Amino acid sequence: MNIKGKKWQNTWICSPLFKNVKPLQLLHREWDSRFQAPVHREDLKNNHTIFRKTFVLSSQPEKAVLYISADDHYRLYVNGTYITQGPAGSYPFCYYYNQVNITDHLRKGVNTVAVHVYYQGLVNRAYTSGDYRQGMIAELWADGIQLLDNRWKCRTLEEYGYNRIIGYNTQFNEIIDNRKKLSGWKSPYYDDSRWETAVICSEDDHVFIPQPCDNVTVEERKPTQVKKLSNGYLLDFGTELTGTFSMTVTGCSDDEVIIRYGEELIDSDSGKSVNDVSLSNVVVRYEMRCGCCYEDRLILADGANNLETFEYKCFRYVQLITEKDLDMEDFRVFFRHYPFDDSRCSFHSEDPLIRQIWNICKNAVRNCCQEGFLDCPSREKGQYLGDLTVTAHALYCLTGDTKLFKKALMDFAHSTIICRGMMAVAPGSFMQEIADYSLLYPYQLLMYYDFTKDSAFLEKLYPAAKGVEQYFDKFKNDSGLLEQVNTKWNLVDWPANLRDNYDFDLPQSPVGKGCHNVINALYIGMKQCMERLRSILKISDPTPASKSDFSEAEQLKQQFITHFFDQETGLFVDSTISRHSSLHANAFAAFFNLAPEGNRIAEFIMQKGLCCGVYVSYFVLFGLLRLGCPQAVRELIANKSCHSWYQMISEGATSAYEAWGKEQKWNTSLCHAWASAPIPVLIELESRKASIQK
Repeated sequence: MNIKGKKWQNTWICSPLFKNVKPLQLLHREWDSRFQAPVHREDLKNNHTIFRKTFVLSSQPEKAVLYISADDHYRLYVNGTYITQGPAGSYPFCYYYNQVNITDHLRKGVNTVAVHVYYQGLVNRAYTSGDYRQGMIAELWADGIQLLDNRWKCRTLEEYGYNRIIGYNTQFNEIIDNRKKLSGWKSPYYDDSRWETAVICSEDDHVFIPQPCDNVTVEERKPTQVKKLSNGYLLDFGTELTGTFSMTVTGCSDDEVIIRYGEELIDSDSGKSVNDVSLSNVVVRYEMRCGCCYEDRLILADGANNLETFEYKCFRYVQLITEKDLDMEDFRVFFRHYPFDDSRCSFHSEDPLIRQIWNICKNAVRNCCQEGFLDCPSREKGQYLGDLTVTAHALYCLTGDTKLFKKALMDFAHSTIICRGMMAVAPGSFMQEIADYSLLYPYQLLMYYDFTKDSAFLEKLYPAAKGVEQYFDKFKNDSGLLEQVNTKWNLVDWPANLRDNYDFDLPQSPVGKGCHNVINALYIGMKQCMERLRSILKISDPTPASKSDFSEAEQLKQQFITHFFDQETGLFVDSTISRHSSLHANAFAAFFNLAPEGNRIAEFIMQKGLCCGVYVSYFVLFGLLRLGCPQAVRELIANKSCHSWYQMISEGATSAYEAWGKEQKWNTSLCHAWASAPIPVLIELESRKASIQK
């Protein structure tokens, strides 16, 4: 996909620490045994570098636009004022830059642009990092004149230390030493004469394209409850939040504050979850069930100290622990998320349970929509292709925004550089491949088109979808069905204990022998979508069905019925070597309209309930709608079994979980937007109701 960006006058600059290192090449197929991960220098990880550029304006410009990008991440300040942060994650061969109007922040006389650039250095889903690509590029165009050159001052911030890595190598914890803190560097009159000069990076290989979505916004949240403890404070912010914690602490040099964050509280004696801050012996569960150990530390300088944490976390509670009785105040969370205006969403229900379900799903979407559609903002911080199906649909229903969706579709199209069959996570330096997710890409493209009617964008991304189609065509057996797709993980559902005993061998590498149901339902659904894409774009079918009036998708549907449908039970079975009928074998078939007349799938689903992962509930609920059972959909959404959104609420959820309950997965995240299916489903029900009334 060729997207043209601006022509830059300036070049990439970096810290002198990165002057003599060449970029590491980390992109590879997940199961490529030939790939050997390169060794990364420890001293260059978790690098915080600040860059400053001062210039003089003879008059106030009418319009001033800053073009900026950085690797891995920047925070921008103009004349001491925070402006924005970015860019959205991407690969170096298609690296996003931002265009920021800073006219109102400039003035006649001395001005300073200050940038905090963070290079993490870990291989994970959160950043495309661990590759030595560090630094930034910027140009400031004011009334047609470019004001900045490549001569920037820079230095390393020394206050951010660490002693552990959190989650799936997602982030470092923060030991913040305010004795080493550099103050005033964002303001225009700060003396940076002793700073080093930034280096022009001769090895830079970034190829820049404009970022198609907005940057994240930041809003302040104060705690709803503050409890004084004998050794500190316990703070409750009332709901799950994604962001950074801040406070003011007054003390002496070398005094310390331990900061623990968590999604839930526990009784310190029994270790059991509790929901009431006011109870005695209550502490924050900072060793979170999702696998993150959220403990930071602040080392004080003399006097008043402002805590400035940098990397965001996902939490509701904060516990502050001190040995001395320190004066602590001004507790805040800088809640960060993608711009989220849901004022145009008019959904309302008289049912209080439905309203609660709507709210926890909405909060999950808001928390998980960052620079991309994250599966969770804690353990992985990754944009998964499958999750995109649910979260992008929900965000559109809530806000009408399609820009983040557009960016995500571009991300996964870019990932076809690594594998034509598409990656499961994009962007990022962690490589993962899931066949089920790749097969959903054409469906997502059509969803975006249905939202926007943007056929030009559809045409640009069609080659990526066609590449996915051709990749999986290689695995067709004599019947035209997929068999032994053993180059990517066949997921079906996650976690494995919520696959309803799906009767097929599904190790992550390689898949078991035989022909199984779900991947073929997804394959035929992909073929249906590709046929519609070609119809919209007026592209002739590259594989016309010979001697048949039926399309390829229709012929595959008949093969699917022949091989998987049990006429006696009226249900689909899990594989050609099993007679077991799981919820999944029938839900995906219903979703893609593969079921023959006289099937008993709707009755079967209502008997089973949501004995699946929360992600697959999207396909179950829409599958029921396509079977013509809207009342059954309402009943499933509001059901009160252990597989329900009610179960989350009964456990104190303020944001939808990764699984139906805290104990239903060994490392459950308590904020996961792939559980937000009720939002698009309820909107669809309202739309159908309004259509009938008309």
